[in-house]
Amino acid sequence: MIESPQNEKLKLVRKLRDRKHREREGLFASEGEDLLEAGLASGAEPRFVLVAAGSGLEGEEVEPALLAEVSTLGSGTRAIAVWPTPGTRTHLSPHTGDKCVQPCLYLHGVGDPGNVGTIVRTADALVEGSVVLGPDCADAYSPKAVRASMGSIFSRPPVKAEFEATPQPRVALVAHGGQELDTLAGAATVCLGAEREGLPEEVVAACDRTVTIPLREGGPDSLNVAAAAAIAAQRISSLAMEEARPDA
Repeated sequence: MIESPQNEKLKLVRKLRDRKHREREGLFASEGEDLLEAGLASGAEPRFVLVAAGSGLEGEEVEPALLAEVSTLGSGTRAIAVWPTPGTRTHLSPHTGDKCVQPCLYLHGVGDPGNVGTIVRTADALVEGSVVLGPDCADAYSPKAVRASMGSIFSRPPVKAEFEATPQPRVALVAHGGQELDTLAGAATVCLGAEREGLPEEVVAACDRTVTIPLREGGPDSLNVAAAAAIAAQRISSLAMEEARPDA
């Protein structure tokens, strides 16, 4: 049982809170039994698993207070696993079915890790294309992003790529002045930016068309990017199911 805060595995877990160490080591950490189960179910193999002594979980036991100290969640953490970061993926083609295209979701400047993780989860649930992380996006393997993905980070790891590498035709999701959501049909890439800044003008200009989610009059003038991604992905999913019907 691990009883010293100087244990090398505990030191590594602490380091993996920082992006530079995650990238240097090629590793990331997950916290909690649910994420551990999701990782194992996906076929991923952890480098090691630390569990609170007396928890009954399978792994190397650690004094509960020491496990809580290295956790980003604090007390109550029962399991921390360290995993190899998936290798770089270069295939960005959208998923093509018999009658429909399921687009990639391209994120530009989405700096909040919770939003990135939530979008990874949303895409896993609703569309088949890749999540593509462009410039200035948060690290999808940060503790907050991993938690927000609810395990989808294992089954649908995102791709890092520049806008120019994404497949065409491309549609930009913009706050105002775009076409209706149904024009998402046929897009190979749907582009989203951060709520405050939106997409850069040059990205919007390079897209084939723009789409806007209609909001009620008198309400907020924009949506959180994760919420916007969920609405767009749900509409894409609905359009795909409609097109896939035998009588479509």
